[in-house]
Amino acid sequence: MTLRPRRNLVLWSQTARSPGRYRAAPVTRGRRFRRWTRRGGLLILIGLMALGRGVLARWQLILAGAVLTVTGGILGSGPGSPFLLPGLMLLLSAPLLPGRSRARAKLERELAAYSTPAERRDLEATLDHYPGDTTHELREILASQATAAPRSQIPSLGRR
Repeated sequence: MTLRPRRNLVLWSQTARSPGRYRAAPVTRGRRFRRWTRRGGLLILIGLMALGRGVLARWQLILAGAVLTVTGGILGSGPGSPFLLPGLMLLLSAPLLPGRSRARAKLERELAAYSTPAERRDLEATLDHYPGDTTHELREILASQATAAPRSQIPSLGRR
C-alpha cells in the first residue's frame, strides 16, 4: 500500500455561485437588497434637496397648508373637517406658484439702497439709456419697492 501525495488547495476568494464544502445559501439576495436600499436612499436624498430649494421660496404657503391639514386630520370629521380641504389645497398649490430666486432677492436688496427720491430719479435716468426688455426686471422691482414704502404723510392733509 502506497501513500498518495496530498494536495492542499487554498482559495483566497470564493464566488457566490461556487458551492463550498457545505452548500450555503448564495449571498446575492442580501447584497442586492442593500444595493437597492442605498440607491433608493440616495434618490430620496436628492429629491429632498430639490424639494428643500423649492420650499425655501414658498415656505409660508406650505406652513399654512401643513397647519390646516394637521388640524383637520386631528379634529377628524367633527369640527376639523372645514380645515382639511383648504390645507390640502395650499399644500398642492404651493409648488405651482413661482418663487423668488436668490438672485432676485439679492437684486432687491441692492436696489433698496436707492431710498431717496433723488437717487431713484438718477437710477431711472440711467435705466432710460437701455432698452425696456433689458431693464424690465429692475423697473418692476423699483415699482414694487415704491408702492411698499410707507408714507410719512397723512393723505387728508395733502402735501407740505
